Amino acid sequence: MYLEFEELNLIDLLSERHVQLRSICEQLWNERHVIYISNSEWFIMARIYKRTPTISQVTRQVDISRQATHKFIKSLESKGLVEITKAQNNNKEKCLRLTPLGESSYEKNTLIKASLEQRISDALGAEQVALLKKLLQADWEL
Repeated sequence: MYLEFEELNLIDLLSERHVQLRSICEQLWNERHVIYISNSEWFIMARIYKRTPTISQVTRQVDISRQATHKFIKSLESKGLVEITKAQNNNKEKCLRLTPLGESSYEKNTLIKASLEQRISDALGAEQVALLKKLLQADWEL
């Protein structure tokens, strides 16, 4: 057990591990690819992958301010990862879609996360990882 995690409660343990894993994923991506993509941008891309949501739908789904979400979407667009189009039935709304580069990047990042999950499974054991996933997916009645 990491000594730094010994005194943490469940909420803080989950948070620390989440930050650690996101940081590792970001580092692995940036070591292998030219396009820098932040964790917040990945989070937004996950909401868009294989869908065409509106900007306001994505904004409601992420726990990021409206202004920051718009900034990240503009950044993704400038990197050629996201395409912004007008909604068919509403001139005020804009829809988002990953470009082929965005989809390819998202899928490559999924492979990075799968390899990291395999490393965790090798360290902890497949049964333990399966149990952890089951517990995290359970209804916690919150």
